[in-house]
Amino acid sequence: MRTPERKRLMTVLPLGLSKATFRGALIAASFLLPAAAAHAATPAVAIINAQIFDGTGAAPYKGVLVAQDGRIVDVGPKAKPPKGAQVIDAKGEAVVPGFFDVHTHWTPAGAPAITPKIADAYLASGVTTVNDFHQQPESFAPRRQWLSTLTAPHVNFVARVSTPGGHGADWADEATTRWVNTPEAAKAAIEGLAPYKPDAIKAFTDGWRYGSSPDNTSMDGWTLKALTDAAHKLNLKVLSHTVTVERGAVAASSGVDIIAHSLQDEPIDAETVARLKANGTFYAPTLAVYEPVKPGQKPPADADSPRAKLAVQKFGYALANVKTLKDAGVPIALGTDAGMPGTPHGASTLREMELLVQAGLSPSEALIAGTATSARAMNLLADRGTLEKGKRADFVLIAGQPWTTITDIRKVDRVFIDGKAVFGSGSTRSPANDKPTMPVLKAKGPLIDDFERADGRTSLDTLRLSDFDGGRDRSVEVLQTIDRGDGDHVLSVAAKMAQKPEPDAGVLLPLSRGSVEPVDASAFKGVTFELRGDGGPYVVTINSASGSWAATVSADKTWAKVTVPFTDFKRSGRGEGAWTGTDLLEVGVSGSRPAGRKLWFELDDVTFY
Repeated sequence: MRTPERKRLMTVLPLGLSKATFRGALIAASFLLPAAAAHAATPAVAIINAQIFDGTGAAPYKGVLVAQDGRIVDVGPKAKPPKGAQVIDAKGEAVVPGFFDVHTHWTPAGAPAITPKIADAYLASGVTTVNDFHQQPESFAPRRQWLSTLTAPHVNFVARVSTPGGHGADWADEATTRWVNTPEAAKAAIEGLAPYKPDAIKAFTDGWRYGSSPDNTSMDGWTLKALTDAAHKLNLKVLSHTVTVERGAVAASSGVDIIAHSLQDEPIDAETVARLKANGTFYAPTLAVYEPVKPGQKPPADADSPRAKLAVQKFGYALANVKTLKDAGVPIALGTDAGMPGTPHGASTLREMELLVQAGLSPSEALIAGTATSARAMNLLADRGTLEKGKRADFVLIAGQPWTTITDIRKVDRVFIDGKAVFGSGSTRSPANDKPTMPVLKAKGPLIDDFERADGRTSLDTLRLSDFDGGRDRSVEVLQTIDRGDGDHVLSVAAKMAQKPEPDAGVLLPLSRGSVEPVDASAFKGVTFELRGDGGPYVVTINSASGSWAATVSADKTWAKVTVPFTDFKRSGRGEGAWTGTDLLEVGVSGSRPAGRKLWFELDDVTFY
């Protein structure tokens, strides 16, 4: 933040103010002045003897950059370090704007897998701003709080909208990805997401599965136009999962701001290029996720297999389409899809710039794509993306000249965010970066949910989650609270099983908002609840920060109290740590039935005991 200007104390009594009140104001001001003076006296940081690549399109020049209170206060060939500044001699080095990745997923399936280490990876690569597409909106507020305690890049949270049966809806419930298939539903989805204060919207518009599996559904143009119109009324940019040329034309005509993948099924045609230009669409091709053989990977055992040949062909189209769009004047931004397989955080952002050069951009153009153009695509260029006076002091010192040799971007020496060194010599790092989770919360009490709230939230004021199988064909599930008959309410879970092996459906009850803050329930012995259903079996699940744990129970049509000691829970799936009871995230109940069959159960008064 910019340093607020110090206000002079008035020496003339203001009109209508008594002498006693004025003396009190003077006394209060006397206590405020030292703090204001200390704030104003924050020493500047001056980078001298550097080659400055400012991201504006100007040629690099030798000069000085001065940062203070989070902003660039001076930069240029004639700039000078102010008295008392911390001077960093960057002779032989370059200064470039911090890199900006508009497409990442901070997923526990990525590399690294946990938030603090993902933050570390980005800072080590000079990435100072990212868009995260992975989180459920319910988690935005606690994750923003968590990030505020970390040494981390700036993170924009992007809310997700898809179609029933579409990509992104094939694994997530509607708490994570809203499902729409009409203009009215699209408008309602954006209005429903607005209270979570998303930084942008991601629309899964294209169901093509790259020719390697059956297609998902796609979003029609009417629905997508309603979605973008509703988002734009809230000043939210819309990024789209769009991977075919035909759907790229639909995205442009529907007002999408950024195509966040490569159009890669065929060479792009002149009409689609014209539509993208006319709409002002930005293009972030995420080449890093599509590279057939990624850095460090072994080539396929059979390079002539249909799958391997198709991957090479699609990547060839992707590279060529970047060049065509760049030559036509469509702005190229930087996105990676980092967090997906073989696409590690941080390193993939650097690899993306190398691949943009491979596609036909000059090294300077690739640097601008990864800085100024990405910032402009997100409507943040007034704040960051170039090294200009008044802008946010996010910059990187590199031991090389990446505008000449793009691989020099890997020679990151120091990284600054808001004028503070966060990587390299002289940097400071929050101790929270060495902790895998947010601080643990004590369980508020034994009660988890008595289902008396009809707004879909638990007794802990967390959002109940549908918990059912993933894939193109998904079980159809309905959760609702119903009257038990005596004014008491219970949760009814009913589902029709999908046509697949071991379909399942159920409910998860988060113990903290968005399942972000772990909860310590070690003071309790287990979980108890009332249950009735179609006979079972049912699975009781506890998800924790160190893995998932499950126990099997049964129930018939008569209400019964079920008690499950923690000692009865067995590890399920993959996890890292042993059971402690101190890092719990969710408690759930679910069941599996044969394909095409129905499941039902009713649940009440879920508590620890």
